[in-house]
Amino acid sequence: MIYEFSRMVCRWYLSLVGKWKVYGQENLPANGGVIIASNHVSNLDPVIMGCTFDRRVSYLAKEELFKNPIFGWYISKLEAFPIKRGAGDRGAIRESLKILESGRCFGIFPEGTRSRTGELQEGKAGAAMLALKAKVPVLPVGIKGSGQGKNIIVRVGKPMYFDEYYDRKATKEDLEEITGRIMKEIRGLLERE
Repeated sequence: MIYEFSRMVCRWYLSLVGKWKVYGQENLPANGGVIIASNHVSNLDPVIMGCTFDRRVSYLAKEELFKNPIFGWYISKLEAFPIKRGAGDRGAIRESLKILESGRCFGIFPEGTRSRTGELQEGKAGAAMLALKAKVPVLPVGIKGSGQGKNIIVRVGKPMYFDEYYDRKATKEDLEEITGRIMKEIRGLLERE
């Protein structure tokens, strides 16, 4: 109830104030686990990602956001859960896999943090690792304009499948290659006019 109401209010705000436009929304698979991977320049990005799709999207959020009990309660109702950044948080990884294996959507920002310059940063291997462990596709997303909060454009790419890696133990090189492919797709979406 809280998720749906919040999404309705935020969609209204994004449409009215942010002049929000979405392209490729239909590329999200109708069911099954999927990782939605987007660039990250603004605190508004998780809201935009959650509003873009009709399916619920769960997220990792830095644990500091949960220190305020009211805000922590609220974002947990929006399907966010805490991660200890820079600590290899195994509990957060297990929770992420549980979400994906239960057939839900999981939103992630492969850069690991917001870009201070607005430029796409190098991706970290988390999205690739989760995609291989859960055997789910990655849906690339490019968000433009969120840093200014207006003229927001969201472009959703086609799902990326990595089945050729499922039957073997992924190497560091495999994760780097997959991460590179994901980031290349996001960059392509951001460069579209």
